[in-house]
Amino acid sequence: MTNNTAALHHLHVTKRIIHAREKYPHPNKFKSMLDKIIYFIGLTGPLMTIPQILKIWSEKSAAGVSMISWMTYLITAFFWLAYGITHKEKPIVITYIFWILTEGFVVAGIFIYG
Repeated sequence: MTNNTAALHHLHVTKRIIHAREKYPHPNKFKSMLDKIIYFIGLTGPLMTIPQILKIWSEKSAAGVSMISWMTYLITAFFWLAYGITHKEKPIVITYIFWILTEGFVVAGIFIYG
């Protein structure tokens, strides 16, 4: 397969995948319920980071908090956000915007108080 043929094949497959999206909300009751729950789940994860943020910022100490871990979480969140935007996946975009905000506060606290 030449490069041009491979590129055209990829474009064809991509077009077919993009146009085969499922309806929202989905007519299947289970999938429809899952569509609604995923927004709650997407917000719950970042909200669970708030106690860590409050601890760092109220105590003005980041003792025991790993900069490498939180920087890695922050960097990967940017990639997930880019993925969500590229694929127009609203739940991923919303979730990772909140992750970037919460992880950003933790990383900033580590830089200031670590």
